[in-house]
Amino acid sequence: MNKYHVVGRVGEGAHGYVMKGVNKFTGTEVALKKLVIKHLDEGIPTNVMREISSLKVLSSDYNVKMLDIIPHGMGFVLVMEYLPSNLYDVLRDCDNPLDESQIKCYLKMILLGVKYMHENHIMHRDLKPANLLIAKNGILKIADFGLARIYSENEPNRKYSHQVATRWYRAPELLYGSHNYTNTVDIWAVGCIAAELYNKAPLFPGETDIEQLAIVLHTLGTPTEDTWPGLTNLPDYNKISFSYSSGLSWNVIVPDTTEQTLDLIKKCLTYNHQKRLNARQILNHEYFLTHPVACNIEEMPKPENIKHYETPSFEDCF
Repeated sequence: MNKYHVVGRVGEGAHGYVMKGVNKFTGTEVALKKLVIKHLDEGIPTNVMREISSLKVLSSDYNVKMLDIIPHGMGFVLVMEYLPSNLYDVLRDCDNPLDESQIKCYLKMILLGVKYMHENHIMHRDLKPANLLIAKNGILKIADFGLARIYSENEPNRKYSHQVATRWYRAPELLYGSHNYTNTVDIWAVGCIAAELYNKAPLFPGETDIEQLAIVLHTLGTPTEDTWPGLTNLPDYNKISFSYSSGLSWNVIVPDTTEQTLDLIKKCLTYNHQKRLNARQILNHEYFLTHPVACNIEEMPKPENIKHYETPSFEDCF
């Protein structure tokens, strides 16, 4: 750590806090994420190993880069590139609303990052606007891999924890307690983020897990075994019942948008995870081919022009 000068605290991740630092020799700004290991005698926790492993694998332009790992006290410090803003700030900057081409550009960058992760067998499991950071040149990058999981397509029956993903962006199979899910939980989150980019507000803002599920079912309609095979076998399916809902019109869910926009969001927010499009398919969706197309990166908001807002802590979102 003698190489870096800490200049302030900038955020909080799933398993640690993030400081802003400066390389004393080069002047380069960096993000320093401290990962604390509470019980050294039990070894390095799996979640810490997963985050480090994920960052080592990823080298896309749309995923945050890890520069170094430094043992420090009761843990490690991950040295990463510093990105001064995030999509949470952009969404709440009412004085500078995004136009259609800028929204498409952000979605395209998110999907390119997700596509790269999934091609490298990594589920992020906590995609949300606060974890989508923006570099000085306007490029969006996926960050905070504290809940990421490396998976194998050769183990379709492998079980995972369902206590992942910030509630508002949590796929319905997770809300029903599923331990056997796929990388499409990230696609559901992308659909929520896409709707939020247009609505300028979270799509499913539940304050509890039960309310979250109630909002999803009221909005999209009550699922059945026909629309969601295996629904009734999910661990928490019989723990609570909800009033029947036929669902809202998509023109009400995301108003004042095109049919192509609604179709893209709808195909991300599909109850049956097997029918959700993957990132590559979404990138080839007609939404990205119709006018206006995604703008050039030079036309995207730059961090120095984006107001900063306090994001909710990780714990506040559960």
